[in-house]
Amino acid sequence: MSKSSSNSPGGSLKKAERFSSSGFILAAIGSSVGLGNMWKFPYITGEHGGAAFFLLFIVCLIVVGLPVLLAEMTIGRGGRGNAATSLFNLTGNKYWKWFGALSVLTAFLIMSYYAVVAGWTFQYTLDSLTGGLSHKGMDYEAHFNDFAGGLLPVFWQAVVMLICGYVVARGISGGIEKFNKILIPGFLIILLVLMARSLTLPGAAEGVEFFLKPDFAKLDSESVLVALGHAFFSLSLGMGCMLTYGSYVKKEQSLGKATIAIGIGDLGYAFIAGLIIFPTVFSYGLQPDKGVGLAFMALPAAFSQMPFGAFFGGLFFILLAIAALTSAVSILEVPVAFAMTQWKWSRRKAASIVASVCFVLGIPAALSVT
Repeated sequence: MSKSSSNSPGGSLKKAERFSSSGFILAAIGSSVGLGNMWKFPYITGEHGGAAFFLLFIVCLIVVGLPVLLAEMTIGRGGRGNAATSLFNLTGNKYWKWFGALSVLTAFLIMSYYAVVAGWTFQYTLDSLTGGLSHKGMDYEAHFNDFAGGLLPVFWQAVVMLICGYVVARGISGGIEKFNKILIPGFLIILLVLMARSLTLPGAAEGVEFFLKPDFAKLDSESVLVALGHAFFSLSLGMGCMLTYGSYVKKEQSLGKATIAIGIGDLGYAFIAGLIIFPTVFSYGLQPDKGVGLAFMALPAAFSQMPFGAFFGGLFFILLAIAALTSAVSILEVPVAFAMTQWKWSRRKAASIVASVCFVLGIPAALSVT
């Protein structure tokens, strides 16, 4: 058997590192179902015209997002390198290495902070399931500030980095693919359970109307930019994730069909997220918000008032934790793949060192939220 092509000028990944067909699609969907679709997309949809914006987002996703996704995966599979070397392997132009290196740096910096936010979901899962978020008259903003101002975020950041580092160190089929095959089906079940619960809450129709009633008067040039930006963000484009995953795709797999499946998965998640968030928020008379305020303040207040709120609140934060982990693994793989080919490190060594450096760089972020 011939040796791996890792001695090529651009550095190629080992031939044995390949996804199965279903494993690749699940891993790619896992990368796209991050925190942004749950705590950002519903808000920007309501802010920019509800169903009108959702239709605009679909257009941006189909016309721009999916073609770019297909291009990234095609470059990855064709170049069989990391995010920095795949284009060089295809073109032979050394300047593409610098362009690709920006993707590696972007993923590295994002991971340093993303692990911090992912860690918050772990703490809130624990708080929800143990009844720590169900106290009457609780000040949820103060609770979050107390948590974020302590050392627990650093602890949970370390837990996230350990999990992601372990999964990536196990490789493609035994690590990333297996991880997503276990978590994504569970993620889907929890998503549907929470949607069913949200839609049966008193006053849920008002939230559905806020999310889905088209208001074309609110669409403007800013809406187009927001929709386009979220299409890139939700598909993990521009940070090397899909290009790197593409390098592990078997030659015989149809990238066109995979692109369609990933797009459907991303759209479905965004749509269901809105049907979870807004019925819940409107049912309990809370102010729709985005980001941290929505996930860690407004929704815990809503869950505390609903029957079996600790259970459903726990499910919600488990959902966020899964979304955070599956996307974090794809982000970490980008600099790990780069280190493996650039410095000829073993996967275990690359995962350990990169995860450790990301953890250290993320500590200031973990300690400076409030």
